[in-house]
Amino acid sequence: MKILFLPSWYPSEYNPVKGIFIKEHAKAVSLFNDVVVLYLEYDGNIKTLWKTLSDRKEDGIRTIRVKYRKLLIPKEITYSLITIKLFRKILNSGWKPDIIHAHIFLAGLPAVLLGKIYNLPVIVSEHWSVFTRSKLSKSKISVARFVFNRAKIILPVSKNLEKAIKSCGIRNRFEVIPNVVNTDIFYQEPKNYKSKIKNILFVGSLSETKGLSYLLQAINVLAKKRKDFILDIIGDSRDRKRYEDLSRDLKIDEMVRFHGLKSKDDVAKLMKQCDFYVQPSVVETFGITFIEAMACGKPVIGTKIPVLEEKINQERGILIQPGNVQDLVNAIDYMLDHYQNYSSEKISLYVKENFTYEVIGKKIDNIYRDILCAKK
Repeated sequence: MKILFLPSWYPSEYNPVKGIFIKEHAKAVSLFNDVVVLYLEYDGNIKTLWKTLSDRKEDGIRTIRVKYRKLLIPKEITYSLITIKLFRKILNSGWKPDIIHAHIFLAGLPAVLLGKIYNLPVIVSEHWSVFTRSKLSKSKISVARFVFNRAKIILPVSKNLEKAIKSCGIRNRFEVIPNVVNTDIFYQEPKNYKSKIKNILFVGSLSETKGLSYLLQAINVLAKKRKDFILDIIGDSRDRKRYEDLSRDLKIDEMVRFHGLKSKDDVAKLMKQCDFYVQPSVVETFGITFIEAMACGKPVIGTKIPVLEEKINQERGILIQPGNVQDLVNAIDYMLDHYQNYSSEKISLYVKENFTYEVIGKKIDNIYRDILCAKK
């Protein structure tokens, strides 16, 4: 089958993590189908209405990248009109999709219009946490209803996100399709050394959403009791200096190391080297870093939020109340002494059975086939 991906976000050279989970879905789907990605990115500085930056294979997938600027009409309308025009160019080149697969409901707007014009089924995958955080404006909710109610099926990345979308008045067929973990780089590897100093790892945006300030507070409390661990922090944000200053003020800067952004390969290497993973998030849409850590066979410490409760049980780690410093202290203290009691093999197997390219690609392919069969 021929599948057109229309993503609202997609990684680029200057922002390699933006929408990386959508690219991973495209790679999973491409194992079973012919995929073309059409990605439009807003740029108010270009002089023309739109400009094609590239049309080439990326990781084996034809990817068309376009910059556009808005007219004196809402940006969503401009985006949709240009997408329709570019779609016609793709058709004229001799390639017509069997299905249009939009990622993020905003990309679903031109998708459902194209579906209506060309009688093509439309699927919408949703990844955006604004639904779970109730952060959508009334106008955006109206767009979401228009799109979701006209799609053949909605594919949220978690049950919690599905519930949040339904709360906006959406009535349609749903199926949860989680994000993909690249088990070619995230995999269990025995540590080839033993050290008296345990390695704890955090990977994510340096923000309150990820619970970083109360993680540092918990480390401060625990450091008064024991000194047998190091916390490595991977990630960046405009608030990085504030968190570095906080670690110095708490006098834990010798036990906390800020590494900044790292490549996926470097993150995977650090995950294999750590003893366990901790990320006390207040909000998560999916929690991909937890799954990546578990792919490496590591037990995890997370929070009792719905999306993590779907994935982390007592065999895979510990969940605490969000924002509770003492709970976090107790969990880390326990894990420092008991991480080796968790079965790395079972933790890693859970990921292999549920989140690989092959597993996710096949699930989506089955949905495509069901929809095309129903169309006939």
